[in-house]
Amino acid sequence: MSDISPAAGPRWLTIIGIGEDGPEGLGEEAKRLIATAPAVFGGARHHALAASLISGERLSWQSPFERSVDAILQRRGTPVVVLASGDPFLYGVGATLSRHVASEEMRTIPAPSAFSLAASRLGWPLQDIATISLHGRPIDLIRPHLHAGRRILALTSDEKGPAELAALLAATGFGQSQLTVLEALGGAHERQRNALAADFDLTDIDSLNVCALQIASGEGARILPFAAGIEDALFEHDGQITKREIRAVTLSALAPHHGQLLWDIGAGSGSIGIEWMLADPSLKTIAIEQAPERAARVARNASAFGVPHLAVIEGEAPRALIGLPEPDAIFLGGGGSAPDVIDTAIAALKRGGRLVANAVTLEMEAVLLSEHAKRGGSLTRIEIARAGPVGGMSGWRPAMPVTQWCWTKG
Repeated sequence: MSDISPAAGPRWLTIIGIGEDGPEGLGEEAKRLIATAPAVFGGARHHALAASLISGERLSWQSPFERSVDAILQRRGTPVVVLASGDPFLYGVGATLSRHVASEEMRTIPAPSAFSLAASRLGWPLQDIATISLHGRPIDLIRPHLHAGRRILALTSDEKGPAELAALLAATGFGQSQLTVLEALGGAHERQRNALAADFDLTDIDSLNVCALQIASGEGARILPFAAGIEDALFEHDGQITKREIRAVTLSALAPHHGQLLWDIGAGSGSIGIEWMLADPSLKTIAIEQAPERAARVARNASAFGVPHLAVIEGEAPRALIGLPEPDAIFLGGGGSAPDVIDTAIAALKRGGRLVANAVTLEMEAVLLSEHAKRGGSLTRIEIARAGPVGGMSGWRPAMPVTQWCWTKG
């Protein structure tokens, strides 16, 4: 929910994007606003770049950043300038401030983003490539983008970022990928250097850098497909995993929509919640798992699949569900679930939300048959058979059938 207050008069907050070329890259209006502002917020680098223009109070970012947001809001109604890197609304401070300040109260003068500058140097059309910010974020977020022939622009946190990216690529079968490090874009010390990920040896890298990746996959490369139902072998598991074919059908039944939250109750390996999040970056999962070793495994799998922000709750349902954010969808695994878990889950589910429960045991199937009789919804029986050796020939070996109950809260 937004905490934006009513507009306080005219546009008192100005957010100005500044590049490594400092005042030379700014228009006259931006220079005037900086020069006449009583207060100028920004990082040390921003203040240094605009030093010749600033006449008012210089206020550096505080930790945690919310303290600086509060300091800006306390000046509501009086002129305030915020300096930002490049485009303030592309992974920048503008996105944060817009949650607190109405658009009618602010003006923004953007500079080219690091992605725009990098694309122009390389001749890469931005609409054809993946762009991702790893600045202050886990490097594992790059993993879903690693496909042969893919071009990626990744903004890193510091001078260590390119080497960390190269190491991840080499460790996951993408060592022959070309990595171009673009440093201090737009400034006097701009430079561009290349290396293969497996042979990365660049040193003395500027802390302000963007990495351009041209992905080449080797044998056994860990490529995460776009379709639901990823190979079981890509997950770390102890046998407690929703198998790929059942997983694909289950995700279809869960029907993720933009920005929604899933509760994965009895997460096991975390495969359902992980694939839910892979469907779109806006999706979130809370995985609830009572076994400590499995909860730790869910977290490891989430990182390995590039969704490290998946939340893991170690505890037993229904007690572990108390106080969690309201879910848009809930998945209950196939081993077994007491009726009080289902009741608690249904009570927490948002109106219009979807519950999908799978049963592989007779006891759990009986629970689902009872719930279907009481509440309605749909029941589906899913049977899978795989070819296997039978003596010197082949035959079908059936997997355990799965009963799936799907229900929407009215």
